[in-house]
Formats: sequence, structure tokens, C-alpha cells
Amino acid sequence: MNQHTKDIPVIESRPLRKGSRVVVGVLDAGTLIARHAVPRRDTRTKTGYQREVSQTRVNRLERDLRMGRVDLPTAVFLSMRDDTGALLENDENGLRLKLGKRSLNVVDGQHRVESLRRLVEEDSQKWSGFKVPFVCVLGTSEHEEMEQFYVVNSTAKSVRTDLAYDLLKQQAEHDPTLSIALEERGERWKVAGQTIVERLGAESSVWRARIRFPGDPVGTTTVNNGGMVNSLKQLLSSPFFSNLTTDNQIKILGAYWRGIQAAVPDCFESPGDYAIQKQTGVITMHVLLLSVIEHVRSSGNSVIEPSSYARVLAKPLGELEGETPEGELARGPDFWRVGSLGAAGSFSSNAGRRVLLAKIRTLLPKIEIE
Repeated sequence: MNQHTKDIPVIESRPLRKGSRVVVGVLDAGTLIARHAVPRRDTRTKTGYQREVSQTRVNRLERDLRMGRVDLPTAVFLSMRDDTGALLENDENGLRLKLGKRSLNVVDGQHRVESLRRLVEEDSQKWSGFKVPFVCVLGTSEHEEMEQFYVVNSTAKSVRTDLAYDLLKQQAEHDPTLSIALEERGERWKVAGQTIVERLGAESSVWRARIRFPGDPVGTTTVNNGGMVNSLKQLLSSPFFSNLTTDNQIKILGAYWRGIQAAVPDCFESPGDYAIQKQTGVITMHVLLLSVIEHVRSSGNSVIEPSSYARVLAKPLGELEGETPEGELARGPDFWRVGSLGAAGSFSSNAGRRVLLAKIRTLLPKIEIE
């Protein structure tokens, strides 16, 4: 007899506030797939509560499980609506959940269950015995399941991006299979970006004590490492920059920012008072870098010399202008002042940064071809 019909050993946990009993145990994937049900939300009848699964998430998890890249150590949250007395039995062998042919409603974990369903259908012999930890609420109603679903999904806090990138880099350094998975998903730039940002924070005179890493106090920092990494995405996705060694990427970025500093030194004397080293500035300037490199190379200058960038950017950054919130004109370094004295705050949205980028590009010198 398999787990589809036999009793499952469990231990009892603390009951819910309304008295529903809760048990914890382990069952095999074959049983879970055979007995599970997903209460999809029907807004017309006001029944169910689950969203449609994200096929992208399911595809990714299925692929990673198949290739042995991930584990599923966290419990799926299930529910059985029958009377509690019919579900549990306690004898000399301990407490057992009497599954029979009853349905197991998936309250939380449907992407894991759907990924396992595909794998079991693909290769039942290999995947039916895959052990899945579970927490199950007994004798509950759909309304109570709905309440628990809401609590789980509305109060759980996702990992901050800055911490996620920090952890992802450390994992990739110790697990080659993760690096391969990131490459397949087009996310290798996250690890590369975190590596660059850590080195800039340690080695760059412009960025030392300006990048806030997880657990750091605000202090004199102007941008967190998550925002800094995100600002490098387009750059690290370009054929030119992505194919450079990390050392050369660091040399270029270090020289670039020292060139920006030379072009508008006022912005770097009191960085907290200017936006150029904050989110709006770093995103805009990092997207601009490839265009600036083209100007530097066309002039026959070195891409690792700060003066090369200072020459290209002196006029665009010196003449950049916009209106402050008070309707006054802010020009050059004053454009980047934060608050009511500057104009950069008007360009903090995605659309605004695109406009700002276009404004700076129109001020770049024309490229001459000999």
C-alpha cells in the first residue's frame, strides 16, 4: 500500500486561533500530486482564493529541480476540510493523518506543487518518492483557508534587493550550478554587478563610504548597493562592457567617475546635497557611459584615464539645466542639487530619467570620423 491511501505519521502543532488543529509531517510528491486541489479564485461566485500560477516561476523551478540545483526544504501549507475526528488517529504507533482519498487544498506553495506535478508526470519512477514537508490545517472552512492565505501573502516580507544581491554573489562563488542557471536566465549581470559595486566601494576614491551595504548605517552613504547594482544592468548587458575582465570594468568605471568629478567638482564636495551620486544620478550616468566611451575612443584617448571623460563631459554637465520646483533655472552643478534648489528631482521616475539622458546626450560633442 502506498501513501495515496495509507495513513501518514504526523505531529500536532499549536492550533489556529479559531481552534482548527494543525499537524506537521512529510509526504511523497506522488501522493501530494494525486490528492492536491488548488482553490482558484472565482470573482463571480466569490469562491476560492488562489491566483493563477506564474508559468515563468514554475518553468524555472521545474528546470532547477530537474538539474539538481535547488532543494525544497520549506513546508507547503495544506488544508483538509473534513471533521477533525475523521482525519486523525492516535494509537501505540503515534499520531497519524488518515488521508484516504480526501483532497489536500493548497493554501500556500502552489508553484512548488505545480513544478512537482510536471516532474512526476514526466518521470513518475524518479519523482513520485520525492519527500515534501507539509503543514496541514484540519477541519477548517474555505473562509478560514482564505484568511490564512491572505495573512501569508500580505504580511510576508520579501528579501531586500541589496541583501539578495549580496547573498546571490556569495552563493554563485560556491556553487557553479547556480552560475549556469543565472546565465540561462539572463541574470548573470546581478553577480557581476555586485562584484563591481563591492570593489568600487572599497577601491574608488569617489565611491568609498558612499555605497550602503546590508547592515551598514546610513552615515555618509548616498545609494544602497541594490540600487547601484541595478544601475549597471544595461551596461553589463552590452557586448562591449560585458566581455571585459572585471579588473578592466573597474578601471573604466573608476576613471569615468573621477572624470565626472573633475567636470562638476562641486557635486562631490558635499555628496549628500547633490543627486549625482544618488539613484537618479547613478542610473543616468551608467546608461550614458557607453555613449561617452564612443566619444573617448573616437578621439583616440584612453578609456581608463579620468581626463578622457572629463573632456567629453565638461560641457554637457556644465551646461545641463532645468527648472527647480520653485520655477527657477538650475544650471551645471546646481542642476543636481537635492530639494527645492535643484532640478534633478523632476527626473527621478523611469520616464524622467529617459528625458534626462536625452538632454545630456544632445549636449555631447559630435563624433568626427577621419
